[in-house]
Amino acid sequence: MSRSRTVLCTAVAACAALTLGGCAAPSTPHAHGGAVSPGPVAAGTLPGAESPLGQGTSRTYVVSDNDGNPTEVGIRISAAALEGLPDGPDATSQMSMLALPEGAPGTGFDHVMLDWNPHGHEPQVLFGKPHFDMHFYTGAVQGDIDPAAPDFAERAARMPAAKYIPQGYVPPPGPAAANTVPFMGLHWTDAADAALPGSFDFTEVLINGSWDGKFTFIEPMMTREWLRTKPSLREDVKQPASYQSDGYYPTVYSVDFDDQAGEYVIALGGLTMRQAS
Repeated sequence: MSRSRTVLCTAVAACAALTLGGCAAPSTPHAHGGAVSPGPVAAGTLPGAESPLGQGTSRTYVVSDNDGNPTEVGIRISAAALEGLPDGPDATSQMSMLALPEGAPGTGFDHVMLDWNPHGHEPQVLFGKPHFDMHFYTGAVQGDIDPAAPDFAERAARMPAAKYIPQGYVPPPGPAAANTVPFMGLHWTDAADAALPGSFDFTEVLINGSWDGKFTFIEPMMTREWLRTKPSLREDVKQPASYQSDGYYPTVYSVDFDDQAGEYVIALGGLTMRQAS
């Protein structure tokens, strides 16, 4: 495991034992549940608390329709946040645990973990560029994913049933216990992305994550270089044949730059209620 990923996993473990609003782990991670940002938001949008990032800020938000049902959950990152981030040969990863807005309707997600990786992470041949990871977790499960636990290998090897796997997604080759990132989970990639050494040029991908037979997070992952181009991306989120639990599931993934607010907007939208089967 790379040094930056080791430091990050240690920070996750520290924060997993505490509430999102009170994480007091080392200076690398941040966790915030304080004052809500007064920044510009659209009608029907509830903003979360601001968290420092680089020379700017990040925050979650939830959009609701006229009936109070959630339609979108996402992160807003100010343009200045891409500057002043840890960099250089000795820089380590930085983690922020972002609570969803207080009073927002249930979205199917519990919180968001936003990571800055100045040297990328394993596998370096694929994801070695400086980039952001944005884990949208469906529950507070990270503390369970501990390699020191006696049942870690057994639980890591437990794969979701085929009907629950999003179309085209595959786990990394090799033993699941070796590939499961401590305090995060097993990362699944879309085979259509053709993430193969020598031919894959990483700009952005959408990851799914699992642990103990259940999918536990959706993770947009993108390079700082790509974000600086102020992209406009909209993709369908690939769906499974069946769902493991009742709740809202995103059908659209988008990345845009809001010129008026001066913010990057990373969204999981088209939230649709599904029934477990």
